[in-house]
Amino acid sequence: MTLTRGARITGAVLCAVLALLAVAWLVRDLRAADGPGPVWEYWSGTADLRQARRTTTSTTTLILLVAYVVAAVAALRSAAAASVLIVTGIVTLAVRLPGIWTIADASAPEELRDRALLSVYAALAAGIGLIVAGAAGRRPLPPGAPRPGGPGRGAGVAAFLFLGFQAVVFAAWEIRQPFVYPSELYPAWFIGGKPLNVPLTEAPPGWVNVVIILMFLAAAVGAVAGAAHARPLGLLAGGFALSSGVLGVARIIHFELYREFPDLGIEMQLNLLSFVTSLLAGAAVLVVLARKGVERAPTGGAPGPWDGWGAPAPGFGPPQGGGFGPPPSAPPPSSPPLR
Repeated sequence: MTLTRGARITGAVLCAVLALLAVAWLVRDLRAADGPGPVWEYWSGTADLRQARRTTTSTTTLILLVAYVVAAVAALRSAAAASVLIVTGIVTLAVRLPGIWTIADASAPEELRDRALLSVYAALAAGIGLIVAGAAGRRPLPPGAPRPGGPGRGAGVAAFLFLGFQAVVFAAWEIRQPFVYPSELYPAWFIGGKPLNVPLTEAPPGWVNVVIILMFLAAAVGAVAGAAHARPLGLLAGGFALSSGVLGVARIIHFELYREFPDLGIEMQLNLLSFVTSLLAGAAVLVVLARKGVERAPTGGAPGPWDGWGAPAPGFGPPQGGGFGPPPSAPPPSSPPLR
């Protein structure tokens, strides 16, 4: 399937709207904090959260901003535009949906809450629009035209391993937390509300973690199957893993935890190592899935022995051609340590 010109333009415009919303809130935080330094310190958890000025965003907004820019370009030029728009729309809905009920109870000025709520509704509407444009705008490819390609065999298997491992790591920490966190933290960890105090435009940390785990699993299965949607979804998932790793390693360096590593307990050591693995796995996923997707058999042609994986390659090598563990990095001021 290909995407009509009207659907491509619509998708690109909606991505531009979402990008502008993200930029507006990021600029607001930069101005309120008098520069990127305090914003970075708050995001990474290296600031004194009792004295630092709260931000309305987190690295989730930054990751989505990059995704929207890439999706806008892909909507106009890529053969996989339909998959890109649908994936971007679904992730936007999943990440922004909690704002409908969390913003109303947030401890922020009423004017700021009103603006945040309007931006959430706009983001949700744009997300739905992306899904509709990507699904309803599809048309059959002309005879002989190449179909959008998914990851090649080698890239798909590598992405499956990295993303699957990250899904296990993120899920393991989520399962562990109820045994060490105070009971009053739940269900706010997943649906918001007191005692948590999350950034105004962001979803609760537990909600985001569940979304990311589902992204890891869906992208991993799609990658090993050579599905076209695996590349945009895997790249987004890799971005979240990389972000978690970068922020976690930043805290390790800032507080010089690497010096105390031999004396730490086994759980804390695993905690620190999980940030490092997220950094490495996220970067690896971005590298293997950033390559151009492998073209499948032309429409109307006989499927080959590698149909669904792309063109065959000699031996066991990959085909020719053709990629926001740890809970969120910085807990809000009133929340307990992440792990």
